[in-house]
Amino acid sequence: MTYTEVNGEVPAIFVFGDSLIDVGNNNHLELSLLKANFPHNGVDFAGKKATGRYSNGKNAADFFAEKLGLATSPPYLSIKSDSNKAKVVLDRGGINFASGGAGVLNDTNKLFRQSISFNKQIEYYSTVHEELLQQLGTVGAQTYLAKSVFLIAIGSNDILNLFQSGSNLRQKYSSDQQYINSLMFTLKGQLKRIYYLGARKFAVVGVGLIGCCPSLRSKNETGGCNEEANYLSVKYNEALKPLLEELKSELKDINYSLFFTYDIMVDFLQQPALYGFSEVKSACCGLGKFKAQFPCLPIATYCKNRRDHLFWDLYHPTEAAAQIVVDTFFNGPEQYAHPINAKQLIAI
Repeated sequence: MTYTEVNGEVPAIFVFGDSLIDVGNNNHLELSLLKANFPHNGVDFAGKKATGRYSNGKNAADFFAEKLGLATSPPYLSIKSDSNKAKVVLDRGGINFASGGAGVLNDTNKLFRQSISFNKQIEYYSTVHEELLQQLGTVGAQTYLAKSVFLIAIGSNDILNLFQSGSNLRQKYSSDQQYINSLMFTLKGQLKRIYYLGARKFAVVGVGLIGCCPSLRSKNETGGCNEEANYLSVKYNEALKPLLEELKSELKDINYSLFFTYDIMVDFLQQPALYGFSEVKSACCGLGKFKAQFPCLPIATYCKNRRDHLFWDLYHPTEAAAQIVVDTFFNGPEQYAHPINAKQLIAI
């Protein structure tokens, strides 16, 4: 599936979010503890290269770009010092601001020392927007951005961090619902800022089945999923749906597709063979219980067949899983993508 098959060319993809779609921004953060630019990451990537993707190969950002007939957008920090960032964006078909460890809340990022918060990602985008205005003119830039797709996958770390040792997030909020409300209030403002900087087509990814990632399973004596984390994932997604509906009613020319990652992950766990998986609990790369008590570092071991694993490491999907997720985002029924799928979004 390429852009020629979905009615009209998409000139660019602008990517915001966390490690699920980071293509190497964190490589450029000297103090960050969250990096993936070392083996065994990238074992199935071209040239077996560890690029900074938290994957054995490609991630969702790569597959999404492929669906649009575009090359993968380069990490912003790789061109930050370029004197003509707009030209790079125009030549390469977009830019990627996503950063491992990023969250909706600035507090989320502090726990991991250094990552590019969602607010900072938007700030970086505003500089690119300014350069595009200068390069294309106001009308030209507006047209270019209105046809482009803005892929956003954020929120997982805001939930995961509640279960990290050293986190004091729970003490700041009187209830889980208050925490979710705070996330939605902040996120709405962030999405509006991106809109006012020219975005019109939003491909938004809901959070997944966070409680069933190998990391949280390994901390559970029974080896089962962390039901509290899954509950918060559901609450986050339930709040995200009306938030986007509100934005659509307030900002008439905005269009969006919301992908329910949680639901496809439930299917992966309940019917693994249908999707080609035989291992959906344990990570492929790591050590210890569920290969999730020690991260995917060079001294860890990794599975021979990555295609039959849902998880690459203690948090992230394999290349195979990421590809299925993006295929479903593009072609899936409303059960997975609401109110339209990504293919329909692009055709508008």
